[in-house]
Amino acid sequence: MREAMWWEPLENNRVRCKLCPPLNCIIDEGKRGSCKVRKNMGGKLYTLNYGKVSSIATDPPVEKKPLFHFWPGSCAFSIATVGCNMHCKHCQNWEISQADESFPYLHDMTPEMIVTMAKKYGCESIAYTYNEPTIWYEFVLDTAKLAKKEGLYNLMITNGYINEEPFRELAPYIDAMNIDIKAFNDEFYMKIASVPSGEPSRKTAVIAKKEFGIHVELTYLIIPTLNDKEEEIRAFARWVVDELGDDTPVHFSRFFPHYKLLHLPPTPVETIETAYRVAKEEGLKFVYVGNVPPGHPDEHTYCPPKCGKPLIVRYGFEIVEYNVTDDGRCRFCGGEPIPIVGTYTKKKYPGMWW
Repeated sequence: MREAMWWEPLENNRVRCKLCPPLNCIIDEGKRGSCKVRKNMGGKLYTLNYGKVSSIATDPPVEKKPLFHFWPGSCAFSIATVGCNMHCKHCQNWEISQADESFPYLHDMTPEMIVTMAKKYGCESIAYTYNEPTIWYEFVLDTAKLAKKEGLYNLMITNGYINEEPFRELAPYIDAMNIDIKAFNDEFYMKIASVPSGEPSRKTAVIAKKEFGIHVELTYLIIPTLNDKEEEIRAFARWVVDELGDDTPVHFSRFFPHYKLLHLPPTPVETIETAYRVAKEEGLKFVYVGNVPPGHPDEHTYCPPKCGKPLIVRYGFEIVEYNVTDDGRCRFCGGEPIPIVGTYTKKKYPGMWW
């Protein structure tokens, strides 16, 4: 437990947390914010999950995050805590995202321990993932600063729901982000994620890529009857092209029943394939499908400007064929550079998981 960043005192010993938009929770003394892990104690805001690790694993390859255009085949050292600033009814990690510091399987760790372990297991990056890293802000910031000094990359797998000012302080230490765009309608965010709007997540994506040069990929989990309409997918794809650029990788992923949406069926593969087609029609060059049977052709990266041949052939998350040259071009036609950060080196990693 330590005093939190990004808050201000109010009258009657209340505080306002300024980390997450547009919640900006006003918290009475002795109470917690919506995330469950930031508490008003004596008129000061404290974070209760600093150094509290619920999950830790080596994740080779980094494509699991999913990040398909960032150091292909590399290993991410993945860590998580408890809590979240959203309360999604379909969360697949709800056991930790909707928990607090009383969760029985927490390990106390320091940023130094995390960096040491990441290097020990041969990982090129540290991924803040599984639950929402925004509400672990202080620990993520300290760890990311140290990781940078030690030559490791920092990855945020996030809903992007963070106020602009705290994000700008963290952004210089982040190398890549996969931002979860839950839907392209605010009704979904209100009814399913328990927040007013998806606009803050989209704004974070724009700031990250356009102002800080962070590598950004987006994931859109398609849930039957809730965010699967073709016109909604089309509007989302147009927004990506207009605001982030047509070279932004987008992952459309299948929903499977979890948590409080057990009554809905899994997303048909055909729905995911339709989203892929629609996004391509709107001009996106790099579109992928997720949670489909391994070997699906829409898992691959294709040369967009000229020949259309497969540049990176995947079986699930594993790369089985790599046809990108050292200078980032198609090996077949030598067309325009493909926006992939880093190079691919196939290697084996020692596994570990808690």
